[in-house]
Amino acid sequence: MSSTTGRPDEPPGPSTTGSASPSSTGDPAVTPRRAVAAAFSGAFLEWYDFYLFGTASALVFARLFFPESSPTAGTIAAFGTFAAGFVTRPLGAVLFGHFGDRLGRKPMLMITILVMGLGTFLIGVLPTYDSVGVWAAVLLIALRLVQGLGIGGEFGGGALVALENAPAHRRGVMGSIHQMGTPVGLLASTGIFALVETLPEDAFLSWGWRIPFLLGGAFLVVAFYVRAHLPETRTFSEESSERRRFPLAALVKEHPRQILLAIGARMTDAVTFNVINVFGIAYATSALGLPEQLMLTGFVIASAVEVVLLPVIGRVSDRIGRRPVYLFGIAVCAVMGAAYFPLLSTASTVVVWLTIVVTLAVGTGCMFGIQGTLFSELFGTRMRYTGLGVAYQVSALLGGAPTPIIATALSAAVGSYWPVVVYLVVVCVISFACVVAAGETRDRDLVEERARA
Repeated sequence: MSSTTGRPDEPPGPSTTGSASPSSTGDPAVTPRRAVAAAFSGAFLEWYDFYLFGTASALVFARLFFPESSPTAGTIAAFGTFAAGFVTRPLGAVLFGHFGDRLGRKPMLMITILVMGLGTFLIGVLPTYDSVGVWAAVLLIALRLVQGLGIGGEFGGGALVALENAPAHRRGVMGSIHQMGTPVGLLASTGIFALVETLPEDAFLSWGWRIPFLLGGAFLVVAFYVRAHLPETRTFSEESSERRRFPLAALVKEHPRQILLAIGARMTDAVTFNVINVFGIAYATSALGLPEQLMLTGFVIASAVEVVLLPVIGRVSDRIGRRPVYLFGIAVCAVMGAAYFPLLSTASTVVVWLTIVVTLAVGTGCMFGIQGTLFSELFGTRMRYTGLGVAYQVSALLGGAPTPIIATALSAAVGSYWPVVVYLVVVCVISFACVVAAGETRDRDLVEERARA
């Protein structure tokens, strides 16, 4: 990768993340490319699994695993299964973060990707309610919990394998390439699910819905191979400070303010996506009468646009800073959150697709594209894996997990989407305040272990 966004006044030296001895990190010209490929592959699998489960929860799990419930109760039960995975995500963040900060990033990355990929594959071979009754739902929830454990450890490690091998002036763009795995995962999962939905209904409900989950096994093999050939990150290899015996305890003691601000900053991204996608698809198809294919195609288009935008967002953050880019994304989500369902109500194909693209690709993209970079710059090396994982997964637990259930209950109780809009805008205000309080982080040194205010 060429350093087109580099600042010419930045001095080289051993304290930058872009410098490393060949003996400890391998070929310095190859390692960043390998690192980005390894980070991207894990992010892709992580979010392919995540979005696939969310889409299936909205469209098919209620009929297959909770057929004895009413349509609304079945949807809530399916969303509850979706939410179950969030419960173990913080546990995965703490577990894999602990060993990732003590032993290194690479070993944990190999384990997390196995846990995620195998969990997704096994969902594809699950018996349904018609075969084993309530045990089908029990097994689905169990595998969702296993998925959550792996996903909990993946984000921190995946982000760091890219960022801790990046030159300081390119952390934004390299972090954004890692995050490109997210829209590509959404693009793949939504696109594949949309294809299998074209099957006759009997075939789709019998075996067609399983195909996207079984493909997770093939994606796992590729991602595992890429990561197996990656050395340890440069920053972790260079860091000479003492390793914490309990990184989580050190994190809480030395970075309490940063962890709270990071959790709050990410809430808008977590809530917005689950409002417009998981809840939004179900509401648009049931209450607004929009075709499922219209909504799914909109998210496919938005994901494709986001793939193009994310590196641009990362480059801009390298030039002007993380904070203005992130705040712009929050503002877009607040405005589009208020306009989202009224615009969907027009039932115009172009309007619906454009609404989804702006909200997802631009709004959440400006946040998600630089989250790994921003959060990495808040924590020291010996607790960074734990810090990223805890901030990301706790916000997912608080903001992502309950949102589809809360939104469904609010809209059912009031008979309108407006309480959901208020909920989203309040979260946007909280995130905006947290990002302002966190300050600018672009010029901070990742190797430096000193706690920062």
